[in-house]
Amino acid sequence: MSRRVVITGLGGICAMGTSAGAIWQGMRAGRSGIGPIENQHLHDIKVRTGAEIKTLPEHGIDRKQTVSMDRFSLLAVIAAREAFAQSGLAAGEDAGRRMGATVGVGVCGWETIEENYRAILLEGKNRAGIFSVPKVMPGAAAGQVSMALGLRGPVFGVTSACSSANHAIASAVDQIRLGRADVMLAGGSDAPLVWGVMKAWEALRVLSPDTCRPFSADRQGLSLGEGAGMAVLESYEHASARGAAILAEIAGVGLSADASDIVAPTVDGPEQAMRACMADAGLNPEDVHYLNAHGTGTKANDQIETAAIKRAFGAHAGKLSISSTKSMHAHCLGASGAIEMIACVMAIREGLVPPTANYREPDPDCDLDVTPNVARERAVRAALSNAFAFGGTNAVLAFKAV
Repeated sequence: MSRRVVITGLGGICAMGTSAGAIWQGMRAGRSGIGPIENQHLHDIKVRTGAEIKTLPEHGIDRKQTVSMDRFSLLAVIAAREAFAQSGLAAGEDAGRRMGATVGVGVCGWETIEENYRAILLEGKNRAGIFSVPKVMPGAAAGQVSMALGLRGPVFGVTSACSSANHAIASAVDQIRLGRADVMLAGGSDAPLVWGVMKAWEALRVLSPDTCRPFSADRQGLSLGEGAGMAVLESYEHASARGAAILAEIAGVGLSADASDIVAPTVDGPEQAMRACMADAGLNPEDVHYLNAHGTGTKANDQIETAAIKRAFGAHAGKLSISSTKSMHAHCLGASGAIEMIACVMAIREGLVPPTANYREPDPDCDLDVTPNVARERAVRAALSNAFAFGGTNAVLAFKAV
């Protein structure tokens, strides 16, 4: 029998706040962090709206480490340190060998890439920064987290576009279930609010000119954001033996692929991931009270996700409380699932479903209960979190009260 996996610490940083607690308070209030982007290098970007972290907190990370970090790694370390502190763990040399980290990332070190382009092509410098390679590699965040916290167990990066965080968390669950580690720091991080990434997304014509309003009939697309979310995952036995406060259990994981189109999603792939997740968690559809939707705010994606939820949950779909917190923290790509994990865990702990902000008009093709604009009190014993990505890679997580 595989080991149970529980969460004993949460950390987060995004436009809504510089801690998991602040992010949750913003979600409770239905406050959107989406607004004008201040990055001075976005000189010819048409859509200059997103969820930007205006000021980083005083993090106390040694400059000898920060000089080798791109922004996405720094955000991951800030969130991981918060989660680790809440868990009450300490990683001495021996203990650290049973602790690891998996960090999902969608676009990795673009801040560093653009700094080098500007230096060489615009300023006439003849070489890139000495730490450029370790700063831009997709696995950098996981490595930096392990160094910051002394984790000597399984450590690796995960990248699957917008499903990266959920895949990273699923991979961490596997490490604990298989006995390769007792503790894993898991989540995701991304910092895409730079010229090249924004220009590329602009070409796709899916960016909203004002804000993100998932499931609303007048939605105009997604908003990009930056941030990180991390959690301390432990085996139930390890957490119980040390008397840790358990926040929730990660009860199940469901993974699937559309095997259809690089950008256009299907109904079948997400449906199968939700079904697999519930089966892995031992949940029937009626056992699930809250679903944090992928909910990007694009016309097609929201309709397809609604159809997939109806197929996966059957008659119970109409009784689910659903919301897309991307309406507040925006689409943080590789970090989205990790920030949405905070919403699921806290919904369970506080009996409060966060809202879908910015909602204005019902859409007959998105006719489920999407908790428009105002949080709702509801006992939540189990919650699902959806993540669906370009490439048709789907990852769904199930959380339960303990």
